[in-house]
Amino acid sequence: MKILVLNSGSSSLKYQVIDMETEKTIAKGYFERIGQPNSFLTHKVHGMKHKFEREANNHEEAISFVLNRLTNDHYGVIKDLSELQGIGHRIVHGGEKFTHSVLITDEVIEEIRKCSDLAPLHNPAAVLGIEACKKVVPDMKMVAVFDTAFHQTIPKSRYIYPIPYKYYENYSIRKYGFHGTSHEFVANRVAQILDKDINDLKIVSCHLGQGGSVCAIQNGKSVETSMGLTPLGGITMGTRSGDLDPSVLTYIMKKENLTPEQMEEILNKKSGVYGVSSVSMDFRDIEFEALAGGTHAKLSLDIFSYLIAGYIMKCAVAMGGIDVLTFTAGVGEKSPYCRENICKNLEFLGAKLDLNKNQIKGEEAIISQKDSSFKICIVPTNEELMIARETMKLI
Repeated sequence: MKILVLNSGSSSLKYQVIDMETEKTIAKGYFERIGQPNSFLTHKVHGMKHKFEREANNHEEAISFVLNRLTNDHYGVIKDLSELQGIGHRIVHGGEKFTHSVLITDEVIEEIRKCSDLAPLHNPAAVLGIEACKKVVPDMKMVAVFDTAFHQTIPKSRYIYPIPYKYYENYSIRKYGFHGTSHEFVANRVAQILDKDINDLKIVSCHLGQGGSVCAIQNGKSVETSMGLTPLGGITMGTRSGDLDPSVLTYIMKKENLTPEQMEEILNKKSGVYGVSSVSMDFRDIEFEALAGGTHAKLSLDIFSYLIAGYIMKCAVAMGGIDVLTFTAGVGEKSPYCRENICKNLEFLGAKLDLNKNQIKGEEAIISQKDSSFKICIVPTNEELMIARETMKLI
C-alpha cells in the first residue's frame, strides 16, 4: 500500500510517497513559486535529485505535474495512480471541530475553511490542495490530518485564557497547540525505544526548529503545550517572539504608530533569536557567532534555552513529574549546544546529560547518564509518516 502525503502552502507544495509495507519514503519533492513566474519542482527519487522548471499557474497544475513525475518511467515509483491507496493532507488548524483525523468530504472542507481566521496562512492553502486533488484524481480517497487534533485532550483549565469568557464563546479564542503529529510520533517512538508502555510514561517532547513547541504527554495524550491560539505563542523561536507581556505590543504600537498587521509582522518575522542576535534566523549561524564571542548571539541562545527549560518545568507540573525528555526537529536533533544549554537549567532536578553522547546529531539516542533522574533522548521526527499512518487507518 502506497500513500501520498501532501503539505500545501499558498505558493508551494511538499509531498512524499510512502510505502506502508516498509514505512519508507520512496519519493519526495517540493514545488515552489506556484502561481508565480519561474515556478519549479525539485523531485527526489532513487537517491537522485531532479529539478524541473515548469510553469504552474495553480495547485491543480502543480499536482498534475507531480503525479506525472510519480508515474514516469524514468522518475517515477508507481506504474499508474491505481497504486496509490489514498492521499493524506496536513491541515494546520482544525479548531475545536476536529479532535482526530477524518476522511475528507465537502462538509469537512467547509469546516476547514471556517478555521481560516485562526490560520490565515495555512488553512486556505490546504483547501487549495484538497480541491486541486478532487479535480485531478476525483475518485481518490483523501484524509485530513490536523496539527491541532492531538492537543484536544488538554484540560479546559489549561486552554482557556484569563480574559473575558465571551471572547472564547464568540470567537473561539483559546489555546490550541500545534506540531501535534510530531509530538504524537515522538511520544510513541520513545516508548518503543525504552520498551515501555506509553500509558506508563510522563513525556516532555521538545520540537525545536525554526518553529518550536514543548508538549506534556501523559498516558499517550497531550495535557499541556506551549503554542497557543496561533503558532506565534509559547517559547521563543527562529523569528517568532513566543510569549510576551501583552503590554509590550500596545506600548510599541503607540510609540511607533504601528498597525496590528505591522506588529504581527515584527512578532512573526523579525523577533525570536534573530531579533535579539541580529545575526540570522538560522540557529547554526547564531551558534557559530556565539562560539566566536558574539555577545548578542550568545544572549539570544541563552534566552532560548532558559525559556524552553521553563516550559519543560511547566509540563512537569502538569503531569506531576517527568520520566522522559525528548528533543526533535532540526535544532532539537542536530544542536548539541542548545541541548546542553537547556539541560544545564534542569540539573537541580537531577537531569544529567552525557556530554559525549550529546554530540550525536540526527539519530535516535539516549543521551542522559545512567543516574539521571529522567531519560533524555534524541528522537528524529517523521510527521509525514504519521500522516500516512492516519490516512491508511481511515481508508
